[in-house]
Amino acid sequence: MALARAPPDDIEVRIMMIIRPIERRDLADLLTLAGKSGIGLTSLPQNEDTLSARIERALKTWQGELPPSDQCYLFVLEDSERQQVVGVSAIEVAVGLTEPWYSFRVGTQVHASKQLGVYKSVPTLFLSNDHTGHSELCTLFLDPDYRHGENGKLLSKVRFLFIAAFREHFSRKVIAEMRGFSDENGRSPFWESVGRHFFSIEFAKADYLSGTGQKAFIAELMPKHPLYVDFLAEDAQKVIGEVHPQTAPARRLLEAEGLRYQGYVDIFDGGPTLEAEIDEIRAIKRSQLVKVVLDTTPMRADAPLYLVANDNYQHYRALLMPADLYDGRLHLDADTAAALGVEQGSPVRVTPLIGQENA
Repeated sequence: MALARAPPDDIEVRIMMIIRPIERRDLADLLTLAGKSGIGLTSLPQNEDTLSARIERALKTWQGELPPSDQCYLFVLEDSERQQVVGVSAIEVAVGLTEPWYSFRVGTQVHASKQLGVYKSVPTLFLSNDHTGHSELCTLFLDPDYRHGENGKLLSKVRFLFIAAFREHFSRKVIAEMRGFSDENGRSPFWESVGRHFFSIEFAKADYLSGTGQKAFIAELMPKHPLYVDFLAEDAQKVIGEVHPQTAPARRLLEAEGLRYQGYVDIFDGGPTLEAEIDEIRAIKRSQLVKVVLDTTPMRADAPLYLVANDNYQHYRALLMPADLYDGRLHLDADTAAALGVEQGSPVRVTPLIGQENA
């Protein structure tokens, strides 16, 4: 597939990288990606039945067959030259409406005695369901062989472009649970200091059970009273609100869009939850509809990068490309237009990539 223009040497932009809704034929590729994701990405377990059910749920969501509490949009990044799925990302429409959605809220408890002259603030962890009903950005994973150029940004930020187009399907607030810290052997300091004492199983086992939908044990076994952070091992205290090294770029991408850590962490690995009002997210606020103009003129070398989507709900397509906008028009060559499924005069939604230095 042709490029709209030759990119600068330090940026690899390939229009053959296309975003689309997941399909049943993607199951084998999804299983392969799950095998590469490692421990800690609970929404992408290496389990064929679970992933197949996830695909079916996404298809039924697009077909309008599910209530909001069960809806999930699942996108794939496809290398169309190889016809291979190399990345995945998703949006849960409303979490916690069919089964409880648990987080720890990092709080403070004060111990004071006027008589003794003692006043001490103690950090605590409270079991919380505060994010019930919010939309969730989740299941972001890119094949390590494709972690170059702008592929990660396309895979992550396309969800904002979709939300901007179909705002009525989502909550007023969006959250993103980030994968918490674990070492090269899959050991989570937070789990060792907290979860193991209540579950008596390995972190990988709890992670797998949660990812395959077996979550009843969380409500049954998690402590109902605040936990004192000072009682945790030092290495566990240090990773509260921290992300896995492989997740750091994803966190920076979301923070560049306006999502912020507000003191909520994952109950298994202590990873942070980022959140924002949907209407305040940069990519959503800056998105706009423009008209397609078919054009064979080469794009100028310093044209800015845009996320571009066709806004076709049932046949959604999006990609990243260099472009110039003139009077509400986007110039596309024939190959790019075909990849998006648009033609002369079609409306497309665009938002500038920007913030490349933050990703």
